[in-house]
Amino acid sequence: MTATPIDVAFGTATHPGMRRRANEDALLAESPLFLVADGMGGHDAGARASAAVVAAFAVLAGHESLSVDEIRVALGHAREQVDAIASGERAAGTTLSGVAISDVGGVGYWLTVNVGDSRTYRYARGMLTQISVDHSVVQELIDAGALDGVSAAHDRRRNEITRAIGAGSDGEADYWMVPAEPGDRILVCSDGLSGELDAARIAGILGDEADPQAAATRLVHEALVHGGRDNITAVVVDALAVNGHDDIYDTAPAGGRGGDVDEDTRPRAGTKGNR
Repeated sequence: MTATPIDVAFGTATHPGMRRRANEDALLAESPLFLVADGMGGHDAGARASAAVVAAFAVLAGHESLSVDEIRVALGHAREQVDAIASGERAAGTTLSGVAISDVGGVGYWLTVNVGDSRTYRYARGMLTQISVDHSVVQELIDAGALDGVSAAHDRRRNEITRAIGAGSDGEADYWMVPAEPGDRILVCSDGLSGELDAARIAGILGDEADPQAAATRLVHEALVHGGRDNITAVVVDALAVNGHDDIYDTAPAGGRGGDVDEDTRPRAGTKGNR
């Protein structure tokens, strides 16, 4: 048995990108929490919003494991902090995605949380799987069969999100409980990364780089080389040992739905309450 349900190694990297002077992304990488928040709101409001979310969760750092209820309480505190931030007539907001280490009956699990279009992936056995589901206009169109993946990458609505923390949205987070195995690699990233690199390239880098810090650094570097139109953040987490692991790779939902444009992520107009 490990001291914690999942013994991990991790690496992080972030960059403002090639078109922005400020970095409105924030990250938390301290066991048992590995999170990325992508702020929005203009001026310094986005940076303040993402930082506020990270601060609300940072009080849980150092715990051996976390439950869904503990994550929900921290998310509630984060919403209160973000709602108090404003920039002129535009409310501040942020996405949030990532994993917490969790224990279910002595077995190590990845507890995944997501609000918005930052993403959490799992790379295991040479396969990349997106755990989180984007809360975005484009994803809704894909789900409805009105847009394909190739067209989605160039759609002018690709930065419009339907849920956020703040920004007039009260859409709830999605949660998943994913059984962990030694050798799992988790990637948490802002859309500045996933918007520049396709799934095949992300998988290739995660497979090539054995060290999680080297993987995070290379992912951000290649996103910059491919355009770097937005802030870019990557957190890579490796499972070195897992308590009570079985040879299981199923994902079980836990209280959730299993021309030039401004590349800033923004909420879709009139989406308050959209879930």
